[in-house]
Amino acid sequence: MVRVLIADPVAESAQKRLEKAGLTVVIRKPETDGPLEKQIKGFECIVVRSATKVTKEVIAASDKLKLIVRAGVGLDNVDAEAAKAKGIKVLNTPEGPSVSVAELVFGLMLSLIRFLPLADRTMKEEKWEKKKLEGTELYKKTLGIVGLGRIGAEVAKRAKSFDMDVLAYDVIDISKSCKELGIKRAELKDIIEKSDFVTLHVPLVPQTKGMIGEKELARMKKTVYVINTSRGGIVDEAALLKALDAGTIAGAGLDVYMDEPPKDWKLVKHPKVVATPHIASSTLEAQSRIGELTVDKVIAEFAKK
Repeated sequence: MVRVLIADPVAESAQKRLEKAGLTVVIRKPETDGPLEKQIKGFECIVVRSATKVTKEVIAASDKLKLIVRAGVGLDNVDAEAAKAKGIKVLNTPEGPSVSVAELVFGLMLSLIRFLPLADRTMKEEKWEKKKLEGTELYKKTLGIVGLGRIGAEVAKRAKSFDMDVLAYDVIDISKSCKELGIKRAELKDIIEKSDFVTLHVPLVPQTKGMIGEKELARMKKTVYVINTSRGGIVDEAALLKALDAGTIAGAGLDVYMDEPPKDWKLVKHPKVVATPHIASSTLEAQSRIGELTVDKVIAEFAKK
């Protein structure tokens, strides 16, 4: 009997499907189950989201582990190299949350340029601040997309609906995708210097850590807004705070942080920042898709045996 450890919450329907497929499902309760290194023994599969870290120590402690599934996009909480060295397959579900994340990008952009959080807060304080809340439009503005994967492509589609001029950069050849989406391929340098909005959709790997730092922020327009719904650490938070304080950039929309929750709340509380608590994929639809995709991949893997 294949045993599956669900280390982070997934949809109940997903759990039931696994059980219906004949797999034994155990829901981890970290407050009482103790260290994951001890609990992992005896399990052929572990399912995680972003909270649980599958470290090299956890992988080394496993005795039957054959599959790690990250229910979501990034794999920065899984030591994929350690898993590979031990012959353990690592899968994720990048298809699931793409639309939800793309929609939040526009929620953050509109919140920033139309001062929606401030407008709502002052109205609740019974203040009529109409004259102080003159915003700007997305129409005809330049959007720079860094990372044209599934999410980046969904952002591009929606940007075209706003009649934005879209530039895209990736480390791989995206010429075909750009042509299909009706957008322009650009170098990172051009995106940094020409965009009115820069939105980041890359994984957190050594090459992308701090890729938007002090030098990059200094070369941006003073009217630019930086949006990060990918991973904390891609934007240098200290450099971003410094740029906001100095007026080097206009503002930032953040859903992800180096520490979650943040240990230092200065950046989150900055008046030029709209911040959300890593909710880009937190929609009913995305969670349902992620759950179903996770189950599909677990069942498909063990059906081969």
